[in-house]
Order: sequence, then structure tokens, then C-alpha cells
Amino acid sequence: MSAIHVVIMGNADVEDVRRVLAICFRDGKPLDALDVERILSFDMEWLSPDDAEIAVQSLISAGWLSGPEKSLAPSISISGITAPLGWFPRPTRLTHPVSVQMIDEAEAKEKQVAEPIAPALTPIEKTNISTSGGNSADPRDKLSKRLTKFIAKASKINIEEVERRANRKQKALAVATNWMCLALVAKEQGIQMQEIVDALAIR
Repeated sequence: MSAIHVVIMGNADVEDVRRVLAICFRDGKPLDALDVERILSFDMEWLSPDDAEIAVQSLISAGWLSGPEKSLAPSISISGITAPLGWFPRPTRLTHPVSVQMIDEAEAKEKQVAEPIAPALTPIEKTNISTSGGNSADPRDKLSKRLTKFIAKASKINIEEVERRANRKQKALAVATNWMCLALVAKEQGIQMQEIVDALAIR
């Protein structure tokens, strides 16, 4: 059951009306106002004939029923609505029903709860591998260009492709350094990691 359904069904005034409509219109077809009155009074024995007439007109006025009186239909969804065994509505909830706008208001409130405004996040700046020039505090980043050339030569992949693959990994990992992404590319190409270590040796 969805959260909005819980909110709506938690209100007894709304719950009674929805269950009554679900029972009256269980065949899914529009009904004449007189047929609805008959169901409420003679079939279900919830109301007297006079109160049943008042209830139908009140449900129309409150927006629960729509259409011409010879072809009324619920204005809200009644799919999946059930009533417990022995249940019956409080008569005043039919003769003096709440406005159907209660559902719209509940949906609006639930939407606000379900979709909180997220605080603005500062995007993580990603350094392009090919333009790394030693701005990082990690001294190994200064060797990125040399490492790129080494990987390209050892794997027989052009430098642009090595940079493209490393950039893609950095975008995915976000916090990984340039040289680490290049090392991952090298590992994918089967280059021995000792060779990478040697290439990254800080002198």
C-alpha cells in the first residue's frame, strides 16, 4: 500500500465515502442517482430512503460523484478499496460528506514529504588526464604524462585512447587520482604492475 493511500485511508470521513462508492460502483458502470439511492437504502440498508436521497445529492455537491444524474460515476479512483466483514458507514459521513478536495490536499502534502528539496551540492571538479600539469599535491600526478606515454607504448594503444579510458574511470570513481586511473588502465592491458611502479618512481 502506497504512502498516499495510508494518508487518505487514515481519515475515517474519507474512508467511509470511498468504501461506499466502491460498493455502489463495484461493477464499474455509471449509475442513475435513483439506483445509488436504492443501493444505499434498500440493498445495503445503511440509510432511510429520504437520507439516501440527501446523501446522493451531498456526494455530488462535495465532488465525490460526477456526471449527469442519470449517469453518475465516482470522481476518484476506487480500485482496490475493500470493506471489512460487517462494516457499515456512519450515516452522517454520507449525508454531510467532506469535500473530495481532502484527497487532493493529502496528495499535495504527501508529495512534499516524498520529494524533499535536496540541498545544493557542490560538484566535484574532475581533472582531465591529458591536461594534468602538477597542480595536485600528490607528486605522482606530475608523472601522469610520462605514464600515459608508457602505457600507450606498452599496450600499443594511442595516447588519446589511454587518456579517454583514464578520464572515464576518473569520472566513475570521482575521488581517484590521475595516476591511479592510469594504473587501472595499465592493469586492464596486462602490463605488469612493477613496471607501473617503476614508471611512477619519484626521483
